[in-house]
Amino acid sequence: MLGILDLLGTIGGNILSLPGILGLALGMMTRNWLVAAVMGGLVGVFETVVFAGFHASEIGYFDLAIAVLVGVLAGSLGCAIRHRGATA
Repeated sequence: MLGILDLLGTIGGNILSLPGILGLALGMMTRNWLVAAVMGGLVGVFETVVFAGFHASEIGYFDLAIAVLVGVLAGSLGCAIRHRGATA
């Protein structure tokens, strides 16, 4: 079972890594919420596959789920920043 510190480390690492940073940047490129969320999720999948060395047996599915979730949230946040900045 994954400990609470491992869980927090995984979430924090993904926020500060590609899914968080690049997901936010890609989300700010569009005004469409769905496109922003999908792009952020794809960044999460890409980051997990690259760091696993392109081997399906090395992918931790819990890590993949966290990376996709962080990517989707970051993409949506980027889209929200774009919407709010355009209307303020």
